[in-house]
Parts: sequence; C-alpha cells; structure tokens
Amino acid sequence: MIHLDQPLDDTIVELRNTQASSPVVFVCEHASAHIPPEFANLGLRDEALKSHVVWDPGAFAVAERMATAFDAVLIAAKTSRLVYDCNRPPHAPDAMPAHSEIVDVPGNTGLSAEQKAGRVERFYEPFRSAVSGVLASIDTPVLVTVHSFTPVYHGRRRDVEIGVLHDKDARLADAFLAAAADSHSVVRRNEPYGPGDGVTHTLKEHALPAGHLNVMLEVRSDLIATNASQVATADTLSGWLQTALATTRATAC
Repeated sequence: MIHLDQPLDDTIVELRNTQASSPVVFVCEHASAHIPPEFANLGLRDEALKSHVVWDPGAFAVAERMATAFDAVLIAAKTSRLVYDCNRPPHAPDAMPAHSEIVDVPGNTGLSAEQKAGRVERFYEPFRSAVSGVLASIDTPVLVTVHSFTPVYHGRRRDVEIGVLHDKDARLADAFLAAAADSHSVVRRNEPYGPGDGVTHTLKEHALPAGHLNVMLEVRSDLIATNASQVATADTLSGWLQTALATTRATAC
C-alpha cells in the first residue's frame, strides 16, 4: 500500500497502480504536453506546441506498458516540462527555460523570483513528494525513469536509438546494457545525454541517497511514434529490465 504525506492533485501528478506487487517504480517526468490555460501557451506558436520541446512524445505510453508488465507503480507529471521540468531542481536554469533547443519561450522570459517559486510549489513539489512517498512505501524499491528524445537535434541526426543513463550508481545500467548487448538496436550508455547535461536529477534526488537501484531510459521518439511501436519497444525494454534486475540481484546476494 502506498502512503503519501499529502493528498495528491491528479491534475498535477498522475499515480497509477498503487496496489502494485513489484518493487519497481516507473517515473515519466515529461509525460504531458499540457500547458494550463493561464499560461497562454507560454507564447509559443502551434508548430512548437506540437514538438518535442514541450514533452517527450511516446514516453508515457512506453512507461505505461512497462508498468503494466511489471505490475508496478507509475508516476507521471501532467504538465509540460516548459512550465516546469520535473527532472530539474528549482535552481537549474532549464527548470523553466526561456529557450529550448531552437525555440524561444516568451512565457518563461524574465520570470520573477516569486513567479518561479509559485511554479515550484504548484508543479515540482507535488511531483517530488509523490515520488518520495511512493519509494518510501516500498521495501527495496527500484527507480526507472522513462523518456524519449528527438531524432534530429540542432539539425544533426542522432544514430543512437536507446540510451541507458545513470549517474554515480551504474549497477542497474551496467546490467541493462549487458542484457541488450545482442540486440540489433543501437543502445548506448549515457547518450544522447549524460549526467553532465543535468538530466539525472530524479535519480540523484530519489535513488542515490538511499542506494536504490536506478536507471534512466531514453528512446528515440521516431521509434515509438505509433501504438504498435510503443508496445513492441516497451516489451523489449521490459525484457531487458527483467534480465538486468535478476542479474543485479544475483550479484548482490
């Protein structure tokens, strides 16, 4: 049974399968492209509002399928990462970015300290509290975050298909990479981002201090653009994760 310190606003954070049997907890920080009406789309044009700068396309569907496969809890942020990026600490410049890749974000330009603090309180703190509360309710939890990345970044094509990211604790990432070693997919460590890019905040905040096994998965978004490809990718990742967990736990015994 999951016990949270405060009531959950499901318009801010979605929490699924609170009766889960698995110790694995799936987190999707960039699950939604939703921008609350009062932010007036942050001044973005329609093209930008449909792009990867607003969210991680396909990531939630993959995370949802994986959570079902494991009978695991799933936690998802319900607001665009441009309003607040729940995979960034409040002091990070890109927590509420005024510029994302090639897109200017007028609604984030010149935010006052009060405005930033308001977003932290409204969007980040409930998410942080939910993740913390779920992990605290599970014996020996395993944290897995699920993301997607754009195939073309600053005009350059990315050949990596699946990224397996970690911070200082590489135990689960190592085992996951070993499980995926015979795959025909292009699977790489800490690509297309790594700890130096500030993308491992959730792992650092919620897993590293307590020594929980953890990994961050990045899937190129063109590979999960349809329901069929989302299902297939999620099933593949679930298989690798199952093998990785068995290997890691066996090594620890």
